[in-house]
Amino acid sequence: MNANLNANFTNINISDDFAGWPPEATVFPIAGVDLRILPDPHPLVAAEEAAIRENWVRETAANPALFDGRMVFQRLVSLGEDGIAGEGHVIPFSAFMWWRRQPRRQGGIHIFAYPALETSDGALVAIRMGAHTANPGQVYFAAGSLEPEDIVEGRCDIEANMRREVHEETGLDLAESVAGEELFATHNKRTVTLLRLFRFDMTADEMIERIERHMLVAEDQEIAGAVAIRSADPSAHAYNIAMLPVIDWYFSQAERS
Repeated sequence: MNANLNANFTNINISDDFAGWPPEATVFPIAGVDLRILPDPHPLVAAEEAAIRENWVRETAANPALFDGRMVFQRLVSLGEDGIAGEGHVIPFSAFMWWRRQPRRQGGIHIFAYPALETSDGALVAIRMGAHTANPGQVYFAAGSLEPEDIVEGRCDIEANMRREVHEETGLDLAESVAGEELFATHNKRTVTLLRLFRFDMTADEMIERIERHMLVAEDQEIAGAVAIRSADPSAHAYNIAMLPVIDWYFSQAERS
Protein backbone atom coordinates (compact mmCIF):
# COMPACT_ATOMS: atom_id res chain seq x y z
CA MET A 1 0.00 0.00 0.00
CA ASN A 2 1.27 3.44 -0.87
CA ALA A 3 -0.33 5.24 2.05
CA ASN A 4 1.89 4.99 5.11
CA LEU A 5 -0.52 4.94 8.02
CA ASN A 6 2.04 5.38 10.76
CA ALA A 7 4.58 7.74 9.24
CA ASN A 8 6.68 9.98 11.47
CA PHE A 9 5.26 13.38 10.59
CA THR A 10 7.45 16.46 10.50
CA ASN A 11 6.90 20.14 9.78
CA ILE A 12 3.16 19.97 10.40
CA ASN A 13 1.50 22.79 12.29
CA ILE A 14 -1.12 21.06 14.39
CA SER A 15 -4.24 23.10 15.10
CA ASP A 16 -7.75 22.42 16.32
CA ASP A 17 -9.59 23.88 13.33
CA PHE A 18 -10.00 22.88 9.69
CA ALA A 19 -8.54 25.92 7.97
CA GLY A 20 -6.93 24.90 4.69
CA TRP A 21 -8.81 21.59 4.46
CA PRO A 22 -11.00 20.71 1.47
CA PRO A 23 -14.66 21.65 2.01
CA GLU A 24 -16.85 19.54 4.27
CA ALA A 25 -18.43 16.45 2.68
CA THR A 26 -15.61 16.25 0.10
CA VAL A 27 -13.69 12.99 -0.31
CA PHE A 28 -9.99 13.59 -0.93
CA PRO A 29 -6.84 11.42 -1.01
CA ILE A 30 -4.33 11.63 1.81
CA ALA A 31 -0.76 10.34 2.02
CA GLY A 32 -1.09 8.81 5.48
CA VAL A 33 -2.24 9.13 9.06
CA ASP A 34 -0.33 9.60 12.29
CA LEU A 35 -2.47 9.80 15.42
CA ARG A 36 -0.38 10.10 18.57
CA ILE A 37 -2.08 9.24 21.85
CA LEU A 38 -1.07 11.10 24.98
CA PRO A 39 -1.32 9.49 28.45
CA ASP A 40 -2.94 12.40 30.28
CA PRO A 41 -6.71 13.05 30.39
CA HIS A 42 -8.36 14.93 27.53
CA PRO A 43 -8.97 18.57 28.59
CA LEU A 44 -12.59 18.32 27.48
CA VAL A 45 -13.34 15.56 29.98
CA ALA A 46 -12.06 17.56 32.96
CA ALA A 47 -13.74 20.79 31.83
CA GLU A 48 -17.17 19.26 31.23
CA GLU A 49 -17.27 16.51 33.83
CA ALA A 50 -20.61 17.49 35.35
CA ALA A 51 -22.34 18.01 32.01
CA ILE A 52 -21.00 14.69 30.72
CA ARG A 53 -22.29 12.88 33.79
CA GLU A 54 -25.73 14.50 33.53
CA ASN A 55 -26.03 13.69 29.84
CA TRP A 56 -25.02 10.07 30.45
CA VAL A 57 -27.89 9.69 32.91
CA ARG A 58 -30.27 10.82 30.14
CA GLU A 59 -28.60 8.61 27.52
CA THR A 60 -28.81 5.45 29.61
CA ALA A 61 -32.36 6.20 30.69
CA ALA A 62 -33.32 6.24 27.01
CA ASN A 63 -31.10 3.26 26.14
CA PRO A 64 -30.05 1.10 29.12
CA ALA A 65 -27.91 -1.11 26.86
CA LEU A 66 -25.28 1.62 26.41
CA PHE A 67 -21.87 0.84 27.95
CA ASP A 68 -19.43 3.49 29.11
CA GLY A 69 -16.31 1.96 27.57
CA ARG A 70 -13.15 3.73 26.44
CA MET A 71 -12.36 5.24 23.04
CA VAL A 72 -9.81 7.51 21.37
CA PHE A 73 -10.71 11.16 20.87
CA GLN A 74 -8.49 13.76 19.24
CA ARG A 75 -7.55 17.09 20.77
CA LEU A 76 -5.64 18.49 17.80
CA VAL A 77 -5.50 17.60 14.10
CA SER A 78 -3.81 18.91 10.99
CA LEU A 79 -3.73 18.17 7.28
CA GLY A 80 -0.38 18.48 5.51
CA GLU A 81 1.44 17.03 2.53
CA ASP A 82 2.17 13.89 4.58
CA GLY A 83 -1.49 13.42 5.44
CA ILE A 84 -3.46 13.81 8.66
CA ALA A 85 -1.66 14.16 11.97
CA GLY A 86 -3.26 14.35 15.38
CA GLU A 87 -2.83 14.26 19.11
CA GLY A 88 -5.49 12.47 21.10
CA HIS A 89 -6.42 10.89 24.40
CA VAL A 90 -8.42 7.94 25.65
CA ILE A 91 -11.78 9.16 26.95
CA PRO A 92 -14.97 7.60 28.35
CA PHE A 93 -17.64 6.88 25.75
CA SER A 94 -19.98 9.02 27.86
CA ALA A 95 -17.81 12.07 27.12
CA PHE A 96 -18.11 11.46 23.39
CA MET A 97 -21.87 11.07 23.65
CA TRP A 98 -22.08 14.48 25.35
CA TRP A 99 -19.74 16.08 22.78
CA ARG A 100 -21.65 14.83 19.74
CA ARG A 101 -24.85 16.47 21.00
CA GLN A 102 -23.24 19.92 21.16
CA PRO A 103 -24.22 22.28 18.31
CA ARG A 104 -20.65 23.45 17.60
CA ARG A 105 -18.77 20.39 18.88
CA GLN A 106 -15.83 22.39 20.16
CA GLY A 107 -13.01 20.99 22.25
CA GLY A 108 -12.15 17.89 20.24
CA ILE A 109 -12.27 15.97 16.97
CA HIS A 110 -13.65 12.50 16.32
CA ILE A 111 -11.67 10.38 13.85
CA PHE A 112 -12.77 6.94 12.71
CA ALA A 113 -12.06 4.64 9.77
CA TYR A 114 -14.45 3.30 7.13
CA PRO A 115 -13.46 0.06 5.41
CA ALA A 116 -15.65 0.25 2.29
CA LEU A 117 -16.50 -3.31 1.22
CA GLU A 118 -16.76 -3.61 -2.57
CA THR A 119 -18.42 -6.57 -4.26
CA SER A 120 -17.70 -8.27 -7.56
CA ASP A 121 -21.00 -7.02 -9.00
CA GLY A 122 -20.38 -3.33 -8.41
CA ALA A 123 -22.08 -2.75 -5.06
CA LEU A 124 -20.94 -1.67 -1.62
CA VAL A 125 -22.03 -3.62 1.44
CA ALA A 126 -22.81 -1.90 4.73
CA ILE A 127 -24.47 -2.89 7.98
CA ARG A 128 -27.58 -1.67 9.80
CA MET A 129 -27.05 -1.04 13.50
CA GLY A 130 -29.21 -2.75 16.11
CA ALA A 131 -31.88 -0.96 18.13
CA HIS A 132 -29.85 -1.18 21.36
CA THR A 133 -26.76 0.60 19.99
CA ALA A 134 -25.77 4.28 20.05
CA ASN A 135 -26.81 4.64 16.37
CA PRO A 136 -29.99 2.55 16.18
CA GLY A 137 -31.15 1.73 12.67
CA GLN A 138 -28.40 3.70 10.96
CA VAL A 139 -26.66 2.24 7.92
CA TYR A 140 -22.91 2.57 7.49
CA PHE A 141 -19.83 0.48 6.79
CA ALA A 142 -18.77 -1.97 9.48
CA ALA A 143 -16.72 0.41 11.61
CA GLY A 144 -16.28 1.79 15.08
CA SER A 145 -14.39 4.39 17.03
CA LEU A 146 -10.72 3.85 17.69
CA GLU A 147 -10.24 2.01 20.98
CA PRO A 148 -7.33 1.45 23.39
CA GLU A 149 -6.61 -1.93 21.78
CA ASP A 150 -5.91 -0.10 18.51
CA ILE A 151 -3.01 1.81 20.11
CA VAL A 152 0.43 0.43 19.30
CA GLU A 153 3.50 2.11 20.81
CA GLY A 154 1.57 5.29 21.48
CA ARG A 155 -0.05 5.60 18.04
CA CYS A 156 -3.32 4.42 16.52
CA ASP A 157 -3.14 1.51 14.11
CA ILE A 158 -5.90 2.39 11.66
CA GLU A 159 -5.58 -0.78 9.61
CA ALA A 160 -5.86 -2.97 12.71
CA ASN A 161 -8.99 -1.08 13.74
CA MET A 162 -10.60 -1.73 10.34
CA ARG A 163 -9.70 -5.44 10.41
CA ARG A 164 -11.08 -5.84 13.92
CA GLU A 165 -14.32 -3.97 13.35
CA VAL A 166 -15.12 -5.76 10.09
CA HIS A 167 -14.43 -9.18 11.59
CA GLU A 168 -16.39 -8.52 14.78
CA GLU A 169 -19.45 -7.15 13.02
CA THR A 170 -19.55 -9.18 9.81
CA GLY A 171 -17.28 -12.19 10.25
CA LEU A 172 -15.43 -11.18 7.08
CA ASP A 173 -11.64 -11.14 6.95
CA LEU A 174 -10.12 -8.16 5.16
CA ALA A 175 -7.14 -10.39 4.33
CA GLU A 176 -9.44 -12.14 1.84
CA SER A 177 -9.95 -8.89 -0.08
CA VAL A 178 -7.81 -6.75 -2.35
CA ALA A 179 -7.16 -3.50 -0.55
CA GLY A 180 -7.14 -0.25 -2.46
CA GLU A 181 -3.75 1.42 -2.56
CA GLU A 182 -5.07 4.87 -1.70
CA LEU A 183 -6.34 6.19 1.59
CA PHE A 184 -9.00 8.88 1.52
CA ALA A 185 -10.62 11.22 4.03
CA THR A 186 -13.65 13.42 4.41
CA HIS A 187 -14.87 15.59 7.28
CA ASN A 188 -18.05 17.12 8.59
CA LYS A 189 -18.92 18.84 11.89
CA ARG A 190 -15.48 18.13 13.40
CA THR A 191 -15.68 14.43 12.57
CA VAL A 192 -13.03 13.03 10.23
CA THR A 193 -13.72 9.84 8.28
CA LEU A 194 -10.78 7.82 6.95
CA LEU A 195 -11.61 5.56 4.01
CA ARG A 196 -10.03 2.64 2.18
CA LEU A 197 -11.68 0.37 -0.39
CA PHE A 198 -11.56 -3.42 0.06
CA ARG A 199 -12.71 -5.50 -2.92
CA PHE A 200 -14.02 -9.01 -2.29
CA ASP A 201 -14.51 -11.71 -4.91
CA MET A 202 -18.16 -12.10 -3.89
CA THR A 203 -21.42 -10.69 -5.16
CA ALA A 204 -23.43 -8.49 -2.84
CA ASP A 205 -25.90 -11.32 -2.22
CA GLU A 206 -23.08 -13.72 -1.36
CA MET A 207 -21.48 -11.26 1.02
CA ILE A 208 -24.77 -10.48 2.75
CA GLU A 209 -25.44 -14.19 3.16
CA ARG A 210 -22.01 -14.60 4.81
CA ILE A 211 -22.75 -11.72 7.17
CA GLU A 212 -26.18 -13.09 8.08
CA ARG A 213 -24.62 -16.46 8.94
CA HIS A 214 -22.15 -14.67 11.18
CA MET A 215 -24.96 -12.82 12.93
CA LEU A 216 -26.34 -16.16 14.15
CA VAL A 217 -23.17 -16.91 16.12
CA ALA A 218 -21.71 -13.45 16.83
CA GLU A 219 -20.80 -12.84 20.44
CA ASP A 220 -21.83 -9.18 20.34
CA GLN A 221 -25.13 -8.72 18.51
CA GLU A 222 -24.51 -5.13 17.42
CA ILE A 223 -25.95 -5.25 13.93
CA ALA A 224 -29.49 -5.86 12.70
CA GLY A 225 -28.54 -6.85 9.17
CA ALA A 226 -26.51 -6.03 6.06
CA VAL A 227 -27.51 -4.04 2.99
CA ALA A 228 -26.27 -3.70 -0.58
CA ILE A 229 -25.69 -0.15 -1.79
CA ARG A 230 -26.04 0.14 -5.55
CA SER A 231 -26.41 3.88 -6.07
CA ALA A 232 -25.72 7.24 -4.48
CA ASP A 233 -29.42 7.76 -3.68
CA PRO A 234 -29.31 9.26 -0.16
CA SER A 235 -32.84 8.03 0.57
CA ALA A 236 -32.18 4.37 -0.26
CA HIS A 237 -31.29 3.57 3.35
CA ALA A 238 -31.22 5.30 6.73
CA TYR A 239 -27.62 6.40 6.24
CA ASN A 240 -25.37 7.81 8.90
CA ILE A 241 -24.44 11.30 7.71
CA ALA A 242 -20.80 10.29 7.20
CA MET A 243 -21.89 7.83 4.49
CA LEU A 244 -23.41 10.43 2.16
CA PRO A 245 -20.23 11.98 0.72
CA VAL A 246 -18.66 8.52 0.45
CA ILE A 247 -21.42 6.95 -1.65
CA ASP A 248 -21.72 10.09 -3.77
CA TRP A 249 -17.96 9.99 -4.46
CA TYR A 250 -17.84 6.24 -5.04
CA PHE A 251 -20.65 6.02 -7.57
CA SER A 252 -19.51 9.21 -9.32
CA GLN A 253 -16.12 7.52 -9.79
CA ALA A 254 -17.84 4.39 -11.12
CA GLU A 255 -19.81 6.39 -13.68
CA ARG A 256 -16.64 8.01 -14.99
CA SER A 257 -14.73 4.73 -15.33
